[in-house]
Amino acid sequence: MKDSRKTWFVLLMRCLLFIVVFSFFSIITQRNLTEIAHWWTILASIMNIITIIVLWIICKYENVTYSEMIHYKKEQKSIFKGFLFVVIMLLIGMGGMYLAGGLCYGKFPYFAPILIAPISPYLAVLNIFILPLTTTIAEEGVYLGYGVNHFTSKWTAIFIPAFFYALQHSFIPTIFDMKFIIYRFLSFLPLTIWVCFQYYRKYCISYIMTGHWILNIATTIQIMITSFNPEIYDIL
Repeated sequence: MKDSRKTWFVLLMRCLLFIVVFSFFSIITQRNLTEIAHWWTILASIMNIITIIVLWIICKYENVTYSEMIHYKKEQKSIFKGFLFVVIMLLIGMGGMYLAGGLCYGKFPYFAPILIAPISPYLAVLNIFILPLTTTIAEEGVYLGYGVNHFTSKWTAIFIPAFFYALQHSFIPTIFDMKFIIYRFLSFLPLTIWVCFQYYRKYCISYIMTGHWILNIATTIQIMITSFNPEIYDIL
């Protein structure tokens, strides 16, 4: 493993960022973490930008471009393979979330309503363009480009980045409730293992990024809908 201490720090970085930023926002707004949880997409976009800056610094230090770090290759893509990959990614993502809900809350299917709670309608629209793009660049850079590629053993290269990839979601939003933390972790663990495995196999990174972008687009659209129609959220 290359430069192990730095690798572990980079993998853990986003977990620490979310805890610190959510806690700081809670203090300055004088509200508890549950009361500010609905702002998670806005805070996540800010932390994505911070992560991208850190990745830029790492790339400068290691004298590589972002594309080189994530092993992006310009090659002819198969539309069918890309579509199939994204569909599988969506199914694993939804399946993991529903399974985690059943295990943690005894409900199947279960989805935490706080994740699509309304915010300012205009910020919700703006974040449709910001969150999916910045999340894809930040997370694929940290956990795939930097994480997977910094381990020499196959299974450590897959499972360690996948673990931290899922763990960061335990703090998005940050709520110090153990059941919620475990629910969020288990929701994403099947998907992060599968994504890291596919990336390790040198599967096309553009398929992974496209699927990730679509997942986040779907989330931000749901938030936009509840933001313009709060009565929908009240029903949930």
